[in-house]
Amino acid sequence: MSNKVYCIGCGVEIQSEDQNKQGYLPKSVVEKSIDGNLVCKRCFRLKNYNEVSDVQLGAEDFYQLIKTLSKKDALIVKVVDIFDFSGSWIEDVVDIVGNNKDIVLVANKLDLLPKSVKQNKVKQWLFKMLKAKGIKVKDILLISAIKNQGVEEAASRIDELRNGKDVYIVGATNVGKSTFINKLIELTTGDKNVITTSHFPGTTLGMIEIPLDRATSIYDTPGIILDYDIAHYLDAQSLKLVIPKKEIKARVFQLNAEQSLFFGGMARMDFVEGERQSFTLYASNLVEIHRTKLSNADALFEKHLGMLLKPPFEDNISIFNKQVKKSFTIDSRKMDIVISGLGWITVNSDSGCKIDIHVPEEIEVFVRESII
Repeated sequence: MSNKVYCIGCGVEIQSEDQNKQGYLPKSVVEKSIDGNLVCKRCFRLKNYNEVSDVQLGAEDFYQLIKTLSKKDALIVKVVDIFDFSGSWIEDVVDIVGNNKDIVLVANKLDLLPKSVKQNKVKQWLFKMLKAKGIKVKDILLISAIKNQGVEEAASRIDELRNGKDVYIVGATNVGKSTFINKLIELTTGDKNVITTSHFPGTTLGMIEIPLDRATSIYDTPGIILDYDIAHYLDAQSLKLVIPKKEIKARVFQLNAEQSLFFGGMARMDFVEGERQSFTLYASNLVEIHRTKLSNADALFEKHLGMLLKPPFEDNISIFNKQVKKSFTIDSRKMDIVISGLGWITVNSDSGCKIDIHVPEEIEVFVRESII
């Protein structure tokens, strides 16, 4: 192919030489194209059959591509998953996009939080989190791209804040960037699903340019893969259960000391010390929680990982058979123990407790002030 052509779904260069590499499309299909609006085989199957092929673009390549933003005079729109804020936050975002950039935070998947949660409280919580990280933003916008909630207002605010500049939308894999941009495109052009969207990490492989006017554009960038997030280590079958699609239902457990809760086979919470008290779990409604005695927990894990305790599933245990203990002492109420990419446990009592979390060493676990 003499002239380079790019997939309008994922932004990668179309090629007809190797069907196992990204951007493959049979030569016959390319030659028949009239308008040049081609969709690679991978995107076609993803969009029409929800079938995913492996992404042949590593984290290092993602970072190199994103780092080019440091040279751009543009508004940066940082998209995070409100349900998994810490797991979808890029710690070195300022280093990647450059200093002195105007940044807008778009918190997506608002529909996953319980309806009782007030939006003002969520915004205040986010401002507090950003302040602790030393990040200043022009605004925080709450949306649900999939439900089209707040998208029109966000589009108007972004247009106002960009001051005639290009807009680059950045974020970790699976925060809904492409879904958000699809809604923006639909608002302005009426076209639907121009960009590949999926619940599998890393489905937008190259930057995609969407003209705003004659001089400026919106750019959808690849999702950055964060290797401390549990989703990074799960296969497609497991991700369908772990990544929530509906409003999260809080699950409350009254526990005595020396009781344990399993999140499938991905993580385990041990209530080691403390008075009898309640803990509220927030995770995908499809993740099964199993309660047992702490004295039985190791044996249960050894015997049932991948079967009773799933995900992960028996045929793809990945890193989950090697778990380490991470210990936390909580001395005040309404604190969250967060397991990146999976959810969190809210400690409801102020009587104090000692909690051990068992997860693969790669997965980040930490304590924060409760979001709910």
